Amino acid sequence: MTAAGIDVCKASLDLAVDGQPGVAGFANNGAGITKLVKRLQALKTTRIVVEATGGYEEPLLEACCDAGLWIARVNPRQARAFANATGELAKTDDIDARILALMARLFADRLRPYVAPPLWQRELRDWLRRRGQVVVLLQAQKQQAAMAPASVRKLAARTIAALVRELAAIEKTMKALINEHATPALRSSKGLGPVFQATVLALLLELGHLDRRQIAKLTGVAPMNRDSGQGQGKRRIRGGRAPVRVALYMATLSAVRWDPTMKAHYRQLRARGKLGKVALVACMRKLLGIINARRRDELQAEALAVA
Repeated sequence: MTAAGIDVCKASLDLAVDGQPGVAGFANNGAGITKLVKRLQALKTTRIVVEATGGYEEPLLEACCDAGLWIARVNPRQARAFANATGELAKTDDIDARILALMARLFADRLRPYVAPPLWQRELRDWLRRRGQVVVLLQAQKQQAAMAPASVRKLAARTIAALVRELAAIEKTMKALINEHATPALRSSKGLGPVFQATVLALLLELGHLDRRQIAKLTGVAPMNRDSGQGQGKRRIRGGRAPVRVALYMATLSAVRWDPTMKAHYRQLRARGKLGKVALVACMRKLLGIINARRRDELQAEALAVA
């Protein structure tokens, strides 16, 4: 089995092939990714590992999937911990690429291959990301305008108006994609609005394919044990996909007020003495489990219909 690791930066991609000396560099753009994919195909690479790098790895992941290559994305914290475990304490792009290649050889069976989303989901992801940027900019402009003198406030008002128009255009496009592709499972409870639906459709492709414990861990709402010997530590949530968790939190805030099932569950937890935030996280986990189960049933029904 040929294993390779690719260290992803904003402007460059460094390829290391396990068992071969040297590291090859490519530009992180369309032309560079095309060359890299051809190099991997020529090497008949069977396993490729990259780190998550804030989205800079997504074009490479999708190009490799479109070319039929097996590729997995790992958490940078896990890659660094593995490097430390091998005794490699230094960190450079070349070292990172070699460490990822070693991970590809040793742990390929334990890694989940990346599955590129369809084109409409990629488009929705990009619109969702831009919406987040515009919301942050709009909030900042409003805060700055409130403290500015009248002469400056007029200019700020123009910027705010332009951002409001852009936000409306983005949400209109997102709504069209959601209406076309969202399923009843994503509208099954109170609070599951357009932003939540867009976030799940774009960023939680595993919905319905994993069990409730796995999907909770992936989202970052599963309590993690910290026990050792006779000591029992406090369970805490950690990790996971922050944008999905934020959208789920906002949806749950609404659901515990307006959805009868979630309201009853929240009140029951509070009556048992759970703190408000602890009860709310438990409701997040329950709401996610309900949506995941309904989406699983939808996928099974679709598979039966095709068969």
